[in-house]
Amino acid sequence: MNDIDEIVKGIYLKEPRAIGRAISIIEDGDQRAGALLKQINAKNIQESTILGITGPIGTGKSTIINQLIAHYRKQGNRVGIVAIDPSSPVSGGAFLGDRIRMMRHAMDKDVVVRSMATRGKQGGLCAAAAAAVRIMICSGCDPVIIETVGVGQAEIDVVRLADITILVLAPGVGDEIQMMKAGIIEIADIVVVNKAECPGADSLFMELENVLHQRNCTVCRVIAREAYGIEKLAVFIGVIDKERRKSGQFTNKRKQTRETEIIDYAIEMMRDELRRRLKEYPGNYTGDPRTIARKLIDDICIAELDTSKRNCPEVFL
Repeated sequence: MNDIDEIVKGIYLKEPRAIGRAISIIEDGDQRAGALLKQINAKNIQESTILGITGPIGTGKSTIINQLIAHYRKQGNRVGIVAIDPSSPVSGGAFLGDRIRMMRHAMDKDVVVRSMATRGKQGGLCAAAAAAVRIMICSGCDPVIIETVGVGQAEIDVVRLADITILVLAPGVGDEIQMMKAGIIEIADIVVVNKAECPGADSLFMELENVLHQRNCTVCRVIAREAYGIEKLAVFIGVIDKERRKSGQFTNKRKQTRETEIIDYAIEMMRDELRRRLKEYPGNYTGDPRTIARKLIDDICIAELDTSKRNCPEVFL
């Protein structure tokens, strides 16, 4: 049995070390990643629920996640958390702030937390997030919660991975509602007004209801530090999940997510080769950028087609 087989076996046995090693292999772009991913596409991936929690910095996302973890653990669920942190501009690593804030669950073997760096990827999600989610699901986690960096509209990418997207706001964002109408607020399934006891919470709640009254979007109030409203939020999540599975929307969404992930990986794989070829491009990049980009892509496609005719390699997606 090779090391990948051992790691996969450890994932299904819920071994923390195996889960951590598997995610690191994917995150580091290790050559063994393909062999690993081939072995973890289990049936329980379709049966689990992926929650995306996003919103501006300071609205209390991590506190809400802590309370949701406690709720699901009381129900007997094993919970996974992929916490996407901003990358350090010096080292490129994650600041790991979310892992620190979730220390109250550190001794619980059925709470799996992984902080990951964005590494410059737009949208608040790193390239390995989808694979990390699948690894956690295969270790028995349901739900898996993705918390993204609080960078506003750029976090729309979270909806690509999540079955249900939760946007967290708090009193003080006021005028930002108008700014966000055409952005992340349009893709949220549930909007949570946290710190509901604070001045301005009622007006924020009413403004959100006015903005969202024509959409099938739930608005609820919570006081996360007191766990007020968390049970109701969990009920809303369960209802949406059940309705979407029954209607077929869940399956369609998962298919779209898979397609987008494959395209993302293809882009990542091509990036270094594109940079290399661009350095060799004559004329110091002068001319129409789109024309140059098209030539680069055409050159790569021609070269790869010629190679595939000779070698016919097995390709893993």
